Amino acid sequence: MGDTILKQLRSLRDASYGNFQAKLIPTVAPDRIIGVRTPALRQLAKRLRGTAEAEQFISQLPHTWFDENQLHAFIIAGLKPFETCIDAVERFLPHIDNWATCDQLSPAIFKKHHKDLLPYIDRWLNSHHEYTVRFAIGTLLAHFLDNDFNTCYPARVTAIHSDSYYIRMMQAWYFATALAKQWEAALPYLTEGRLDPWVHRKTIQKAIESYRITDERKDLLKSLRRKD
Repeated sequence: MGDTILKQLRSLRDASYGNFQAKLIPTVAPDRIIGVRTPALRQLAKRLRGTAEAEQFISQLPHTWFDENQLHAFIIAGLKPFETCIDAVERFLPHIDNWATCDQLSPAIFKKHHKDLLPYIDRWLNSHHEYTVRFAIGTLLAHFLDNDFNTCYPARVTAIHSDSYYIRMMQAWYFATALAKQWEAALPYLTEGRLDPWVHRKTIQKAIESYRITDERKDLLKSLRRKD
């Protein structure tokens, strides 16, 4: 069955797109990228979801091709109930080797299970696998900056100290988004210098680029730029 799916992926190949992707995803060898566009992957995932073929495919880890990992993420995104989806996420996370697959993994069922998610997020934040940590921060960004926000969440994100570019960039995205959605809670992390200097600078850069933050607030953020 896995060979059948691989044949379908190869039939959807766009060589120029594959070359473009290779430049954006340096942690994946170019010869592991078939070059299937995201809309085609989503459509294939939708067709496969709920079939025995899809179930077997997501049970066969690790995959060889980047596009297989992308398809895997899109199949998981539609799984339910929550228990089935979270089990599939937990099996898949250790095999993610790039930011794109990490960020594409966005299960719809998570929206209805915030309370159930929290113990998993706590564990993922403490992982030694960089993309598991990135996924945890991204999950807090996507699901816990609105009605279910708690001031302990930005503190948890700040407590992560890593040299990983992909973790630090997600920390910056988290705080830039927090400034747009939870300004009063997020601002002290900048005014009081609580963030890693690199994350601090990137947070301000991303926040200033955001259309969700007022010009007045952007001026304040500009005054908080650091050179260290």
